Amino acid sequence: MHDIMPISQTGREKLEAELVKLEKEAVDLRKRVEEARAQGDLSENAEYIYGRQNLGFVEGRMGEIRGKLNYSKPIDCTEVVPDKAQFGTVVTLRNLENDAKMGFQLLGPYDADLTDDSISIHSPVGEAMLDRVVGDTFTATVPRGDLEFEILEINKSEIK
Repeated sequence: MHDIMPISQTGREKLEAELVKLEKEAVDLRKRVEEARAQGDLSENAEYIYGRQNLGFVEGRMGEIRGKLNYSKPIDCTEVVPDKAQFGTVVTLRNLENDAKMGFQLLGPYDADLTDDSISIHSPVGEAMLDRVVGDTFTATVPRGDLEFEILEINKSEIK
């Protein structure tokens, strides 16, 4: 049994776009594999072997994306009320150890990406800050130890 995961509208649209692209790529790969198969002797046919491997990867990724789309619930992050740290909000933290400030959007595991300044609500830091309000301090246990943070701001997202 799978849990239904929240996903931002933007995250869902990215997954759907990737799926469409991969479906087109799979059609092309199937065609090339068939053409390579028609050339005979498959054991030494590099194009056939490479094509089958690529097709397997593409089909695997398509299955993964379909699973994420089937077991996710889209949420419009621009409509989330920023009264506490929750899915979709943008939270500004202060690391109490080194006084560094950082901001993250809290998203689900299917669309969180540190390179986009977003973290999963299921990550150690994301989970530890859930349901907290401005001024709260909390400890997150990460692989290198415990980190202490203070919540400085909680804002509504500008991105769906």
